[in-house]
Amino acid sequence: MSDDLIAAADMVRARAYAPYSGFQVGAAIRSASGAIHLGCNVENVAYPEGTCAEAGAIAAMIAAGDSEIVEVAVIADGSAPVPPCGGCRQKLAEFAGEGVPVTMATVDGQTLRSTVGALLPGRFGADHMDRAAPGAP
Repeated sequence: MSDDLIAAADMVRARAYAPYSGFQVGAAIRSASGAIHLGCNVENVAYPEGTCAEAGAIAAMIAAGDSEIVEVAVIADGSAPVPPCGGCRQKLAEFAGEGVPVTMATVDGQTLRSTVGALLPGRFGADHMDRAAPGAP
């Protein structure tokens, strides 16, 4: 895992809007182009109608014209590294292969390394939709 990806995730974590939980999360993803895309959690008074850091980073990647993730970093101020939620695991799997590395970190330097495939075994994929209506994505 590149230290620059963890540092980028930590920088954006400080910008998270988390007035309700107080739990700021930052995510950085490196796309196949080599660009780094950032996201932080954004809460809403209609909790839990917020946005996760990983989803924000994916949206930034797509908005920049990239569509393939090759590396992920997530950081939070927890007592242990915090993994992406279930929904974000599926979102990551949409744009990343099973072997894509995911590093989860804490602000005090603990890290836990995994892969997209290990975080979401048996993931739902486009191949499960082989009988979908013609013309469907």
